[in-house]
Amino acid sequence: MAETTKWSDELSRLKTIIQQTGLTETTKWGTAVYTHQGKNILSIAGFKNHFALIFFQGVFLSDPAQVLSSGEGGKAKAMRQWRFTSADQIDEKRILEYIREAINNAEEGKQHKPEKAAPVPTPPLLEEAFRKDSGLKAAFETLAPYQQRLYNEHISEAKQEATRHSRLEKIKPMILQGIGLHDKYKK
Repeated sequence: MAETTKWSDELSRLKTIIQQTGLTETTKWGTAVYTHQGKNILSIAGFKNHFALIFFQGVFLSDPAQVLSSGEGGKAKAMRQWRFTSADQIDEKRILEYIREAINNAEEGKQHKPEKAAPVPTPPLLEEAFRKDSGLKAAFETLAPYQQRLYNEHISEAKQEATRHSRLEKIKPMILQGIGLHDKYKK
């Protein structure tokens, strides 16, 4: 939260509201996360064009005001965001209602069970790189299955051939070093 200066007043206001609920504040993934009995309930974050309350198990919230959305382009299964673009949109009473419902849901054990990810086939471009460099293939095979899947998706999801080639060149050194695609974000 310290890095987000654009929304610092608004995030402080949300923090003050959250403190009324008895949730425990901790820091995870570089941001404020609020827990109840060891379970992640919500987080707050500032972004370029908005700031948000992020409910980890928001899929179970009734959302009577229809303010929640699924982040990550609809990929998020359980998480829901309540986005704000100005301090005027902060409705303390309604926010407290949502937080209390999220706490109750956690106490009732409502939790989205992640689905096992379907295997992602190795893209032909990466297969070709493996044929040319057996060391690259050996290094790739030492990575955890989820890391392999992320690399396969990273290349496959590029729409243009030039982008796929560019991505391949960027990830080769990472694979050879045994580094996962998103390891730089881990602490």
